[in-house]
Amino acid sequence: MTTITETIEIAVPVRTAYDQWTQFKSFPRFMTVVKRVEQVKPNVTTWVIGVGPVRREFHAEIVEQEPDSHLAWRSLERSPSHRGEVSFRPVGEGSTSVSVRLEVEPRGVAGALTVAPGLTRRVVRAELGHFREYIEGLGEAGGAWRGIIRNGHVRPVEPEPPRSRVPCWPVG
Repeated sequence: MTTITETIEIAVPVRTAYDQWTQFKSFPRFMTVVKRVEQVKPNVTTWVIGVGPVRREFHAEIVEQEPDSHLAWRSLERSPSHRGEVSFRPVGEGSTSVSVRLEVEPRGVAGALTVAPGLTRRVVRAELGHFREYIEGLGEAGGAWRGIIRNGHVRPVEPEPPRSRVPCWPVG
């Protein structure tokens, strides 16, 4: 198993970085290896990645998701199998540290060729840089999904508590 960890600081608040990260369909706009992402269910996505003419499609299940904290996933394919986590933590005024940890299990010769640690590390680092440029350029997220997932199960979204309303009586 190969484990890669990369961290980058982004000049937007945690909520903004997290909210944009949950917009998987937007990944092809800023990530060079991501060609297409489809949200099949709240906790299942289909990805098409590639470099040059080589393309690979895989399905991933989000197994843990906590707004403004982290998101963890695992591939549903056997070769090469992978899992990962992205975490968000505030650093300073209005900045966020985004860390990605990716664990890849190569299987067979083809799998070993697709997960060269040095190459994969460089790709993850570059794509995090592209995410930073994208979200800092926008200044705000283009959407959000603030649901919670535990052990692969989507938790019901709890309604926000009602705002207390102070009656406004006419004077006079």
